[in-house]
Amino acid sequence: MQPRPGRAGPAVSASNLTKAYSATTGLFGIDLAVGSGEVVALLGPNGAGKTTAMRILTTLLKPDAGEVVIGGYDALREPGKVRAVIGIAGQAVSVDDKLSGLENLTMFGRLSRLGKKDARSRAACLLEQFDLAAAANKPVKAYSGGMRRKLDLAASLLVAPPVLFLDEPTSGLDPASRAALWDTISDLAQAGSAIVLTTQYLEEADRLAGQVVLIDQGRIVATGSPRELKARIGRARFELTVKTDSDLARLCAALDGLVTVTDPARRTVSIVLEDCGGPGLAGLHEALKRAAAASVPVEGYILRQASLDDVFFQLTKRTKTSAGTAGAD
Repeated sequence: MQPRPGRAGPAVSASNLTKAYSATTGLFGIDLAVGSGEVVALLGPNGAGKTTAMRILTTLLKPDAGEVVIGGYDALREPGKVRAVIGIAGQAVSVDDKLSGLENLTMFGRLSRLGKKDARSRAACLLEQFDLAAAANKPVKAYSGGMRRKLDLAASLLVAPPVLFLDEPTSGLDPASRAALWDTISDLAQAGSAIVLTTQYLEEADRLAGQVVLIDQGRIVATGSPRELKARIGRARFELTVKTDSDLARLCAALDGLVTVTDPARRTVSIVLEDCGGPGLAGLHEALKRAAAASVPVEGYILRQASLDDVFFQLTKRTKTSAGTAGAD
């Protein structure tokens, strides 16, 4: 495969990526394509192979087989050229403890070939954006873990790269910082950057990704937009919650023939509305009618659409109690 700088095509293209650590651990024939302005999320359970894929795509690991083109360059033959067009934020924080936050970002800016004035200006802007301006001149060794993570992410964004790889970018961030970073990632995509991310948060993939690639045991088990994957797996469910175990038993008896899932730990029953003998919300009304007729006190009820959680647990054949975090590798 020859490098293809300047030619039209995906910003990230990988085919048949293979890296075997054992018969069941590694990557086994992964294909991936990410266009400019597109966000693709790699999801999967612990040990699925996501971080291995990211290390190969960012030239940090050589595959046993397969081809990779990043920004038009063959990543296996010209890794130096690939590194010049990508940004990386890995799981490990890479900032210098002895330097201040401002000094760290200014240094990274200079290494990215920004002029001294531009590097310092961009560093100050990012410190403000990540709510680190008050600690700009403090040494990083005095930062909390969350602050260090913010600084590491800011360093990867000093120069808006054509291709950006984010390995669990919001891990350890508070909700406000996570939301701010989501906005930043969306802005970068709108400006044309191709973004590949792994995440522990299925909500994050749902919010940011145009495409989701679900990996399990080193192989792709599903791919598509969040909407497509949810439509493939899930249907609207009506959930009813009661207060006691005896109420749950009575509710299940009253809803015999309607209940599709019972969760004893939450004392909840779920009903797939399309399976209730009538279109749309007919099942909802039938369930409430039966509960009232049986004098079962319902504490709460909710109409819930399918989520990426449903997709993950269904396609990886894991339960919510045994799966662990979805995004960790």
